[in-house]
Amino acid sequence: MAQIVVLGAGIGGMTMAYEMREQARPQDKVTVISNHAFFQFTPSNPWVAVNWRSKEDITLPVAPYLEKKGIDFIPVGAKRVRPESNEIELLDGRLISYDYLIIATGPKLAFDEVTGLGPNGFTQSVCHVDHAVDAGMAWDKFVKEPGPIVVGAVQGASCYGPAYEFAMIMDTDLRKRRIRSKVPMTFVTAEPYIGHLGLGGVGDSKGLMEAAMRHRHIKWICNAKVTKVEDGKMFVAEHHDDGTVKKEHELPFKYSMMLPAFKGIDAVFGIEGLTNPRGFIVADPYQRNPKFPNIYSVGVCVAIPPVEATPVPTGTPKTGYMIETMVTAAAHNIRAVLDGKEPDQKATWNAVCLADFGDTGAAFVALPQIPPRNVNWFKEGKWVHLAKVAFEKYFLRKMKKGTTEPIYEKYVLGVLGIKKLH
Repeated sequence: MAQIVVLGAGIGGMTMAYEMREQARPQDKVTVISNHAFFQFTPSNPWVAVNWRSKEDITLPVAPYLEKKGIDFIPVGAKRVRPESNEIELLDGRLISYDYLIIATGPKLAFDEVTGLGPNGFTQSVCHVDHAVDAGMAWDKFVKEPGPIVVGAVQGASCYGPAYEFAMIMDTDLRKRRIRSKVPMTFVTAEPYIGHLGLGGVGDSKGLMEAAMRHRHIKWICNAKVTKVEDGKMFVAEHHDDGTVKKEHELPFKYSMMLPAFKGIDAVFGIEGLTNPRGFIVADPYQRNPKFPNIYSVGVCVAIPPVEATPVPTGTPKTGYMIETMVTAAAHNIRAVLDGKEPDQKATWNAVCLADFGDTGAAFVALPQIPPRNVNWFKEGKWVHLAKVAFEKYFLRKMKKGTTEPIYEKYVLGVLGIKKLH
């Protein structure tokens, strides 16, 4: 019997647990460890932040759904992974042994890297549902006394889609309230241009996103490094393409949401051979760590180099479709090792995304994620908004059922009229 532990219960962790239970042998034990007792559908957080959704709308209790599938659940955070002894030390002092470990924790949000950034500072966040709930309470106060908004993503960020989504969703909500004219809005991003997305652009994302921003009267500052945030004021250094400072900005705001850079979680940070300097898990093409081959990783916690060098540091996003293929590869490879075989399954490094803009949206396909590409496609339309609303319900329904079918491939690619991405 093998003890198989999944660390994390987010999109990667839950789908990993379900698929691993299906791939494992009947005698093998699968256990999920998480610092939260609930699953959150993170892509819906921007809606929570303007009170279009509640926390209850986009979360599920983890334990009962895992139990139905014969998967154990420990709702206690990890203090430290100890790969030399194949153990995880929990925050309550327990030691959990494993034969195989799949790290699916997502990132640590590095708000501390910019003074005044984040929920404990002066800006809001949509990276976690609890942050989004707080952002929604702040939004309720803001719309009663509106003023300038600053929104975007700081240097080192690797997830730009939610920043664009939230900017557009705020714009939509303000227009519905008939107060958009009272709210100057500035988009601040480390990207070298609008629509870069950490991917070097996708199709005509630059032109289409710039047009969308102009249409909504949203100004922007690119190649931007946020130096500090004070109450009601953000300090931003805009850079030339050669990396030198072009202009210093002091941007007033009454409401701000800025995505932070990501790091690896404290439980793994600094473990030589397991993580890179930022704390992300080093993985080979089979999702397996080279130094500790019984440790696999999936999702945002996996180390992926930037697509290209940029004047201000930008990271590479990991979209749901990519995470889904990581999960499938890891589960099949662990089963292969259990059967005495070598891993042979690789994740598909493609980016597929549905981004909601409140009353319209944008969809893109980057095949592969790193240019040059075989498919380089970006489109905008109301159909994307409708598709993402429907996808939220579809995904949560599948989580309740404990499905192991490829959710993103079946739904998102179906919406886009694509059979498979190869």
